[in-house]
Amino acid sequence: MTRDVPDGPAHGTWEAAPADRWEDAFLSGNGIHGAMVFGDPEDERVIVNHHALVRPVDPADTLPPRLAAALPDLQDRLLNGDADAAEGFTDGRELRWVGAFHPAFQVRVRGRGAPGEPRATAGAVAGYRRSVDFTTGVVAADSPGRAGRVFVSRADDVVVHHVTGPPVTATVTLDPRLPGAPGDLAVERGCVPTGRGGALLTLRARYPGGDLAFTGETLAVVAGGHATIGPDGLRVTSADELLLLTRVRRHDGGDAHHGEDAHLAEEAGRAGTAALSALAPGDATPAEAYARLLARHERLHRAAYERVTLDLGAGAAERALPGSVLLRTPGSPALVERLFASGRYHLLSASGMLPPRLTGLWTGDWNTAWSGAFTTNANLNLQTASAAPAALPEVTEALAALVYGQWADWRDNARAIFGARGVAAPCHTDGVSGHTYHFQRAYPHHLWTAGADWLLQPLLEHAETAGGTDPRLTDALAEVALFYEDFLTRTGPDGRIAIVPSYSPENRPMGGSWGAVNATMDIAAARHALTTAAAHHPRDAQRLRALADRLPAYRVNDDGALAEWAWPGLGDRYDHRHLSHLYPVWPLGEINPYDTPELARAAHRALELRGAENDSAHGHLHHALVAARLRDGERAAAALNRVLCGDFFHASLMSAHYPGRDVYNADAAHALPGLLIEMLVQSTPDRLVLLPALPAAYPAGALRGVRTRFGAELDLVWRDGGGSATIRPSRTATVDLRTPAGAGRLDLLAGEEAVLVLGAGVGQPPAATGV
Repeated sequence: MTRDVPDGPAHGTWEAAPADRWEDAFLSGNGIHGAMVFGDPEDERVIVNHHALVRPVDPADTLPPRLAAALPDLQDRLLNGDADAAEGFTDGRELRWVGAFHPAFQVRVRGRGAPGEPRATAGAVAGYRRSVDFTTGVVAADSPGRAGRVFVSRADDVVVHHVTGPPVTATVTLDPRLPGAPGDLAVERGCVPTGRGGALLTLRARYPGGDLAFTGETLAVVAGGHATIGPDGLRVTSADELLLLTRVRRHDGGDAHHGEDAHLAEEAGRAGTAALSALAPGDATPAEAYARLLARHERLHRAAYERVTLDLGAGAAERALPGSVLLRTPGSPALVERLFASGRYHLLSASGMLPPRLTGLWTGDWNTAWSGAFTTNANLNLQTASAAPAALPEVTEALAALVYGQWADWRDNARAIFGARGVAAPCHTDGVSGHTYHFQRAYPHHLWTAGADWLLQPLLEHAETAGGTDPRLTDALAEVALFYEDFLTRTGPDGRIAIVPSYSPENRPMGGSWGAVNATMDIAAARHALTTAAAHHPRDAQRLRALADRLPAYRVNDDGALAEWAWPGLGDRYDHRHLSHLYPVWPLGEINPYDTPELARAAHRALELRGAENDSAHGHLHHALVAARLRDGERAAAALNRVLCGDFFHASLMSAHYPGRDVYNADAAHALPGLLIEMLVQSTPDRLVLLPALPAAYPAGALRGVRTRFGAELDLVWRDGGGSATIRPSRTATVDLRTPAGAGRLDLLAGEEAVLVLGAGVGQPPAATGV
């Protein structure tokens, strides 16, 4: 991010002092490795993360419970009025957590002075500035006499750290001493010279009680001055510049680790040196190698990041503020612009070999809340929902890697718990195992059957947006439908199917227990899964649609609200952070103001009655997304403002789970761009809705580059109720158009740009012109 006053939205953020807390460290990532940069010129710390680093869990503890034989009895008891029957539907195990995501180590570049000696803080030095450029992913720290640059390469999968002086005098170490690190983590560090006046630093750590381990390797390339090898690090004196290239891998403990044959250790070291040295060839200075690596990375990263932009017409002075100051002006359009930009940046940076975790791709603590895992009953879903409209197929591909990589485990879940073919997705996974083994009496996640449908929804939206057919998705839809064909065998008093057992995450009904009958979310997921599979498998369509037609209808309760359970005697418990029963509104769109206006009113009433419970960020953003689908812009804005005004964001612009920056968590940061897009543009394969939930706080702006589910790219500009939309379709389509002015039909031809002029008067159809 440059020092100039921006003439458009800021595509970066900055601070005038280094980060004192790891939560405030600026972030870079390539979807595999992550880097957290503190930016202290006297003691630079870069915490290195890797998506694969989770604490091991004994495979014997990750198996799903074998409960299928007891399922018919449970179903009988629930249908016969035993409301507490599901509380005993378990194999007796205690709650088991999935493997906890953790950091690897910190690459530390410490200036003059020994560890523990007092040092000046960078905040006291005139001219200090740290920044992150969202367009490149480069984190910079600049002070008189020292400049540092860090990015994580998408092209070469390496953490790149370039330090310049001159001169540079510092000690480089790989430091495993991070909060929560196990005391019995077996760590070995080494430093061996290379042929270029530098060194290869290694850190190998074996997890307690097993053979799994991880290894980090940092190649240090030094120009000028001289370097001295120590047992744990490299001392650089009066160098012109320093380049550090770091990678991490997880492996069996026998892979060049503790007590292995010295020959294997030597070979592993040579291989690490060769792989990293190839990125900094001997004929290149550190600056030249850095520039080449950055150019290769930037071509990939910039192209993805710049596909979509949001401009709310903020003032130049506010756009130029440091992030921590801007966060104290929650009503500023400049803050919303920057959080939109940072949210897309962080979401992109966290997505690669896996989608973003609860903490994205970053943590500075081994004790991550909820294991820093993937929670699939709202959190992961909210974070990845914007992938298709925000033109981030990288996020969709990362989600697909998680889903299809665990598919065999999902089959095991279906067989073990429900005695069914097909698949059942876990509610909580560490990315290693897809088995359902995290559950207990008050959180019977093993009873939840809607997960597979929700996790496939972003992949379906991507397929609709991009066009074409993904055979993996087509096959997956068939297996989800197969599960429902085996599972949906019981009926209620009205002769319709009864979904039993049924769980509405993470709530329980009045008059019942957590495991119940006919949760609205389960009804919606079953109907959507069956009808979607029918659309993709014509030969099975009649049978699948017939089963879907037998599902229970949604229920409207005595308060006029869409009920969370469509079963007699089960009442609503309104004060809860989850909004599972509004799944047919968002993301499915089955209930909407155009096709099902009565149910949309009931859904809106349910939203009005819903409390915030513990003020979780994901609850507020979920509330806002549903409100936007129901065309209630002020309610959506109010829910957003509870996050903006609740001190949910760190100076890094990564978010927290609770107000007061409590519990580092990516839900709000990654979900916010999707919410803003939903407030401005919504689409289905046959409908386009423009400005459905525009709040008064944003009377003018421009959203450019969003994608629609009928295969078009769209730019939207609005001001004081009017504006225009430029649509660039990739395929021919006829869609139902909805704008604040009214409704109409829009015919689009592939490759032919269309411009819609939006009028302010209700009932005035938008004018369309070919360009």
